Amino acid sequence: MSFTAHDITPRIGTRIEADKATLLGGEHATHIRELLEQRGVLVFPKIGMDDEEQLAFAATIGDVINQGEKGIYKVTLDTKVTPSAEYLRGTVLWHFDGWADDVPARGSILSGRVLSVTGGQTEFANTYAGYDDLPEEKKAAIEGVQAAHTMASTQRGIFTDASDEMKADWDRYPPKLHPLVWTHRSGRKSLLLGSSTDWVDGMDKDEGRALIDELQTFTTRPELVYRHEWEVGDMVIWDNCGVLHRVQPYPADSGRTMHRVTLEGEEAIA
Repeated sequence: MSFTAHDITPRIGTRIEADKATLLGGEHATHIRELLEQRGVLVFPKIGMDDEEQLAFAATIGDVINQGEKGIYKVTLDTKVTPSAEYLRGTVLWHFDGWADDVPARGSILSGRVLSVTGGQTEFANTYAGYDDLPEEKKAAIEGVQAAHTMASTQRGIFTDASDEMKADWDRYPPKLHPLVWTHRSGRKSLLLGSSTDWVDGMDKDEGRALIDELQTFTTRPELVYRHEWEVGDMVIWDNCGVLHRVQPYPADSGRTMHRVTLEGEEAIA
């Protein structure tokens, strides 16, 4: 039984070498949760967990959301496998999961099952570090500022010629106001951005859009990003409360399929 952790980059990402029995036993669960908050992304290379094992491991570090098939959501662009696959086309844009929720998911655990020959890498950006690196005057300027998150914003960058029917479907989801700066119960602060961020409350639309783009460009600088090159059997966990993620474009008919387990949210956005 073994467990070793090595940082992948200085600002984000840790590679964990461990056997299944060690992970499923739960003796390192507290350490894993601490690493997840500190490092944002944890990589378990070629661990090769099946669905039952992935769910059991997830239960050692948090409460599992019952979604998909008995807790397993299949991430694919094949609508025959996942009916909501059309919305997954928007995951090529930087985002966090659960923008419409007061308490978004704590994190996600993703396993590589079928890979695309081209594309399909997943990138992660550290939004804690993004905030920390801001000049003090910029931190002061955005403190208390709120932005509206919308379904339309997550989709219009993908469907540039969206039909009226599609737009009406997006509008079924009401806008959600969140602060640009999330002050966590730990005392740490992170930027709350992503493709769902549509406009800044109380600000001219173009000015607000420019601010959103400026902050997102800043927090997704190369030194704050980890790019995972998938191999079958890899398992990756990320902190949905302090990390943005996106997938590199891949062919819709590639068969790429990832199995995801999502952890219940534990902290309201504040």
